[in-house]
Amino acid sequence: MIRFLRPIVPLLLAALLGGIAAAPLHAQQMPPPPYREMPPPPPRPWNSLDPAQREILAPLRKKWESMPPRRQAHLIERAGHWATLPPARREEIRQHIIRWQQMTPEQRQLVREHRREFRQLPPEQRAKLHAAFERFQKLPPEQREKLIREWRALPPAERLQWDEQRNHDRPPPDDSDQP
Repeated sequence: MIRFLRPIVPLLLAALLGGIAAAPLHAQQMPPPPYREMPPPPPRPWNSLDPAQREILAPLRKKWESMPPRRQAHLIERAGHWATLPPARREEIRQHIIRWQQMTPEQRQLVREHRREFRQLPPEQRAKLHAAFERFQKLPPEQREKLIREWRALPPAERLQWDEQRNHDRPPPDDSDQP
């Protein structure tokens, strides 16, 4: 029986060794192709914009030609979105823009920091804060002003307890629809 295996053994060894030598080559995956950024869009001269885009982007007309093409493309895309918004939402956004423009650089930085902190909160806490804000917005203006005055009068350490105390003073939510 060994006589029959002798001619096969070198072939088996060659196959095994060849498979072992080739295995690392096949085991390694090719590196992903290098990331290629999309080529920048061509610059868009102001006159190439349609009348609706020019109307929406009018505040940027003086800066338009000096803007990078990517920025121009982004603003054109946002202008398209703006055109789809209902008038009430547009007005709300305009008011936000006006308030932002009236802020000092320090106030803007503080808003950015607060926004960043808010985004880092757990989803449950963000939802709780959002609900509290919604409740606050539904209050009559006089009551909102009163709460703001109370809040500003408190030292920072007491502000955390203030919200908890106010929540304990409220009647519990109506659970009549639950069994």
